[in-house]
This record gives sequence, C-alpha cells and structure tokens, in this order.
Amino acid sequence: MKIAVLAGGISTERNVSLVSGKRIANALREKGYQVCLIDSFLGIKNLPDELDNLFSSKVIDYNIDIDTSVLTEEKIRQLRPDDDGTYFGPNVIKVLRAADFVFIALHGGAGESGQVQAFLDLYNIKYTGSDYFGAALAMNKSKAKEIMKYYDIPTADFITIHKGEPIPDKFSFGYPVVVKPVNGGSSVGTVIANNYDETKKAIINDYVFDDYIIVEQYIKGREFSQGIIGDRPLPAIEIIVNDGWYDFEHKFKTGNTTIFKTPPENFSASLQKQMDQISLEVGKKLNLMNYFRLDYLLNENGFYIIEANVLPGLTPLSLMPQEAEADGISYPDLIEMILKEKIRIYEQL
Repeated sequence: MKIAVLAGGISTERNVSLVSGKRIANALREKGYQVCLIDSFLGIKNLPDELDNLFSSKVIDYNIDIDTSVLTEEKIRQLRPDDDGTYFGPNVIKVLRAADFVFIALHGGAGESGQVQAFLDLYNIKYTGSDYFGAALAMNKSKAKEIMKYYDIPTADFITIHKGEPIPDKFSFGYPVVVKPVNGGSSVGTVIANNYDETKKAIINDYVFDDYIIVEQYIKGREFSQGIIGDRPLPAIEIIVNDGWYDFEHKFKTGNTTIFKTPPENFSASLQKQMDQISLEVGKKLNLMNYFRLDYLLNENGFYIIEANVLPGLTPLSLMPQEAEADGISYPDLIEMILKEKIRIYEQL
C-alpha cells in the first residue's frame, strides 16, 4: 500500500507537524508500507517520470529535533519564493492522488480545521483522522465548548471576543483568566492573565494568530490528557510542570522540568473509568473519529475538559505515543493502528 504522509503546512505548528510527519513516515516504512513524506506547502517541484518512485519502504535518517520558533503565516510563506497565495505547493495534489491513503500529520490551521479534509473528500482521497465536520467543530474552541456546555459536559466558563469588539474589564468568572486564539494549538498564544491590563495585552497580541480570541475561567488542578483510538481509550497521562505551566516551550523543548506519568499516581480505576466515559462522549458529540486526544484538569470538583485535539502530536515528546507505550503499544504499532482503524471506517461507509 502506498501512503502519502502530509505534513508541514502554514500554521503556527508547522515545525511540530514536520517532526510528526517524519516519525510517522518511518514508522509506516518499518511496517512495510511504501511511503512518501510531502510538505503540503512546499510540495515537490520536480517529479519523477513514474510517481511510484516517490514511495519507498526504506527508513530515512531524519533530523527529528523540533524547532520551537513560533512562525506566523507571513514568515512561512517566505519559504516559497514563488508563493501564489495558495495552500498547496507544487504537485502536492498529484502525489496525494497517486497514494492509496493519506496520513495527515498536519497540526493546526487548515490541516486541522476541516479545510484540508473537505478538499480531500472532493477528490475522493482517503485519509486518517476525523472528517471535515468533526475537525471543524473541535478546532473551533468556542463552538466545541458551546456543544459541551449544551450537553452538560464539564468545561470552564468562557466568552469569545472578535477583533474590533470592546474588551470587557471584568468577567463573571473573575480573574485570573486564560487567553488563547480560538483556532490555535500547542498552546501558541496561550496566556494566563491576572488582571485587565494583562488580559488586554494578551488579546491584542493573539490577534496575530486569530481574529477570534477565547477568554476562559482559570481552573487550578492536576493536568491530564487522554488519547482515543477508535472506541479504545488509552491510559491517562498526567503532566506535571515544576517551573510554570504546560506552555509551547514545555511541550516541545527537551531539557525542561516537565514530568509525564502514565498511568498517573493516586489515580483510581474509577477516575480512569470516568475519564474514559467522558472522552468517548465528547468524541460522539463533536463527531470525532479514528483517533483524537482530550486535555483535562482535575480538582476537588471533578474533571474539566480543556479542549479536544483532532490531530494530536505524534512527535518523540508528544503525549499520545507515551500513553500508547504505557498500554503496551509501540510507536510503529500505534501508527498502523490509526491507519487500519480509518480503513475500517471507510469500509463501513
């Protein structure tokens, strides 16, 4: 089977996506698949006469260090001198159509918002992850939280502010607050603000990333994450940060003081079961499928959903692979499980 691994893109998470893509590509090669890793934005300028020659089962010695620079779309577009303002680079569509399946390794932006998924649907190209509708719902933090609130799924109170609207000087849920772009990921632009001035500054700064900003109630508690493959919940993983909070730098920079524990300590079987049930319920309500990850906070009042991740990171530092390993699933097996689960879903359509 020929697999095109689609990575890169033009979101702020571009560098993380490239590392996920490289690791996914080699995992699939180890499993015997013919693989082509392609950057959705840069594409491939010069194609071989036979497109099949792009696909290989030979494991490649990639550099998988993550560049933690936060890139804007303007900076990324400078990487393509002949940029015509489109999302897909040279020959990307040809390569994707030549594959039997596309493994989407994009994070954030059009790759996680449902836009790329809708495009692939129109070309009848099969791909991993949720469909365009589920991706769009989950990527928009405001809409996802509105749905969770409607179904009484525990999540923090919040308001959404559009660029140009006045910024409230106080909130019903008080300070501190968490400020972040509505359609962002990897905690890019996420700030904990303690007063009006800090909140205003954070909102204005975040307009670089999105025209819509979410301001939500700050909830103190233990931080967890849980991945789902099909209808199989993985063990919870606890994130313990000893010098701040789990921001972009702590997520992707080695040598910091972040500790990951899976299974977590002092985490009962009943808590795990409760998390399993919430995760599966959120997946249904947001129309998610194949695989996804949910982020949680837990305190004396119970669980709170932070957000849903449609295409969770699959880098060496990412959470879902650590959870899978704790459940006895190697990284190559995890990637193949994701692929086979989506194949199964297509066969049932």
